[in-house]
Amino acid sequence: MFKRLVIVASTLTLAAVAAGCGSGSGSGGTTLGFSQVGAESGWRTANTQSIQDSAKDAGINLKFADAQQKQENQIKAIRSYIQQHVDVIAFSPVVESGWDTVLKEAKDAKIPVILTDRAVDSKDPSYYATFLGSDFVEEGKKAAQWVIDTYKNSNETVNIAELQGTTGSAPAIDRKKGFSDLISADPKFKIVASQTGDFTRAKGKEVMQAFLASHQKIDLLFAHNDDMALGAIQAIEEAGLKPGKDIKIVSIDGVHDALQALVDGKENYVVECNPLLGPQLMDLVKKIKAGQPVDHRIVTTETTFTPEQAAAALPSRKY
Repeated sequence: MFKRLVIVASTLTLAAVAAGCGSGSGSGGTTLGFSQVGAESGWRTANTQSIQDSAKDAGINLKFADAQQKQENQIKAIRSYIQQHVDVIAFSPVVESGWDTVLKEAKDAKIPVILTDRAVDSKDPSYYATFLGSDFVEEGKKAAQWVIDTYKNSNETVNIAELQGTTGSAPAIDRKKGFSDLISADPKFKIVASQTGDFTRAKGKEVMQAFLASHQKIDLLFAHNDDMALGAIQAIEEAGLKPGKDIKIVSIDGVHDALQALVDGKENYVVECNPLLGPQLMDLVKKIKAGQPVDHRIVTTETTFTPEQAAAALPSRKY
């Protein structure tokens, strides 16, 4: 009888240890439900990889969903995470508007939400715990300041074409605002063409082809992200023009291919938007799960690149 009791006790102890080593909210670990915009650019791919790698390193159970750039897919994913009772929900919203209903559902379920990369225009800021990401307005201003400095000694009209990001998205709205706010102070800067390229290389090329066909003179292209700029470079070259010379190009993100285009003389200036948010996100998840206070807005630190700075950065560039 004594031997049987020892065996039973040992078995129960092993079972308890095994349960304690598991991951997920049901076993004492932390579960994060994350909804990504999609895979529309090199920036987004790097962002996804950073989040997945960082979750693994931090020992956080990650439930990941790709929304394929559709808001309805993100809302479905968030509702799924609520039903699964994850510890924290994070997402990078496809567009700014239309989130209050599902965010309120998460709040009612007492599941904190983190916004990453992009903001929402929610009427109630308590619907999310914090927003981690870039200052998109400032990025637009940095691009505009380079344009202003480049043409400061010229009195001639500067015809600008603009490749906008996804319509209704925070980076498209804010980068346009930051850029326009600065250049509008000088009447020589004229935006003669402006259209969305959906943040993709293929659409950037397609829209730039249309710009070139309908406008005789374009002096400068402002692209809301690098991938659209890289697509536009193809269109410019196919039109028999030299990107970076016949048409100056400034874009935002700082991906490897754009820095290479800077070095090759096909771009002129790149404003950085850092996609490697994973480590910061996992740190926030842990703090929120532990009940620690976090700032409601966390701005990432970023830089800008000239061709010379791009050449120095390329060897160690991670994305």
